[in-house]
Amino acid sequence: MSKRAKISNTITYIILILISIVWLFPFVCLILQSFRSYITEPGGQVNYLLPKTFSLDSYKFLFSKECQFFKWYGNTLIIAVFVTILQTIFVLMVSYALSRMRFKGRELLMRFWLILGMFPGFLTMICLYFLLKQFGLTQQGAIPGLILIGFASSGMGYYVCKGYFDTIPKSLDEAARIDGANRFQVFTIMLIPLSKPIIIYTALVAFMAPWCDYIFASYIAFGYSDSYNVAVAMYRWVMTNDYQGYFTRFCAGGLLVAVPITILFMCLQKYYVEGVTGGAVKG
Repeated sequence: MSKRAKISNTITYIILILISIVWLFPFVCLILQSFRSYITEPGGQVNYLLPKTFSLDSYKFLFSKECQFFKWYGNTLIIAVFVTILQTIFVLMVSYALSRMRFKGRELLMRFWLILGMFPGFLTMICLYFLLKQFGLTQQGAIPGLILIGFASSGMGYYVCKGYFDTIPKSLDEAARIDGANRFQVFTIMLIPLSKPIIIYTALVAFMAPWCDYIFASYIAFGYSDSYNVAVAMYRWVMTNDYQGYFTRFCAGGLLVAVPITILFMCLQKYYVEGVTGGAVKG
């Protein structure tokens, strides 16, 4: 390797290391703060100027009866699991139809959905709220309401999945049809087993949206604490008058919230990348 190449590689590594430090610094601070607690003075007053170096007080609070953290965690998990399953099914079915079938208005429909998908979802918040309210899907019914919002329009996210289906030879479909298979059997028996990467990619994307959702969740729950997800509940913590007291609890909760997403990505990263690259080949 030439001297110029060595210098170039060294500079590249230095830049990447600095970017990694900047990117990881907030996460390190989050972890350290979650294990911090504060000294209580004899009068019962908490001294925020004298933090303990290490404590599990914040985690004990999350597991205590006075905290509803695990109820909110369960709400979030229920919403995320149902949205993941339903949205993945919807996206796969729509993508299969658009990839394999030819019908009048197909191109117009795909372009219309792409344009419609460019508008932020929160533009419809007021309409959605009043619509859900008519069916009792706000506040006490916020959880099924959020599930409905999560998958109702998911078919418009067909683009990457359709691109992946386009890479699978249509001769497989034709061979199966000659053998007597109908379209549903072609979809479930032929295409689904060959589409593991795009299924995992679609499921991960579907899981992340409700797991990290704050805007719609706060709007639909609207002050009813039993229907909060973790994002809304933890935001309410840091907006209390006792900001410093709840900040370490917020960090501990944030660390627990990050665990499922981290595990999923570490286990399924290979398929996630294959799904993205495979779906980007054709449109």
